[in-house]
Amino acid sequence: MSSELEKIVASDATHETAISDPERWLQKFGDYLFHYALQRLHDTAHAEDMVQETLVAAFHARKNYTGQGSEKTWLTGILKHKIIDFIRKQVRESTVDNINALSDATAESGTNNLFDTRGHWIRPPQNWGNPDKMLQNSQFMDTFEQCLKRLKPILARIFTLKELTGLTTKEICNELDITTTNSNVMLYRARMSLRQCLELRWSDINSEKS
Repeated sequence: MSSELEKIVASDATHETAISDPERWLQKFGDYLFHYALQRLHDTAHAEDMVQETLVAAFHARKNYTGQGSEKTWLTGILKHKIIDFIRKQVRESTVDNINALSDATAESGTNNLFDTRGHWIRPPQNWGNPDKMLQNSQFMDTFEQCLKRLKPILARIFTLKELTGLTTKEICNELDITTTNSNVMLYRARMSLRQCLELRWSDINSEKS
């Protein structure tokens, strides 16, 4: 994964930079960047490609590094934009009919049985305790990853942009050229599907422990 970057560095070895040696970026930050990308893309090859592109882009943009943040933060910011561009391309390659079908607020979503006629929960969500602690629970995160992979790809990508990459609804709509209604409906479906999957799979894991 580092061969392209090494070639570029070698061809410009005389350039002076205020940041650390780019040849050490992969060693210092590679694991963190890879796991950051993998958590959002759920594909090893794609994650590796995004890290490679990030390191190459960072090398070319190193003159713009101001030192206001750490190199790790700077590289993560570049990677984040690379991931957003990658997901945007994937979503835009989805057919219009597919997007319209998934974002049709009147269509059957498979979650209508969660609410009564007054819009109240028929069965309230489970209390899983402190959310911050759950995010540190590797077994829970593995379960979450499996549930995310079970979503329709476009729903998983919209959810990733919103919840894992931190884009606002307005930013998502602008990036993907969809309406606020489309975005909200698809996010709703993604969240409800994840909730159902997590309650089923996480309950099974807890039952095995007890």
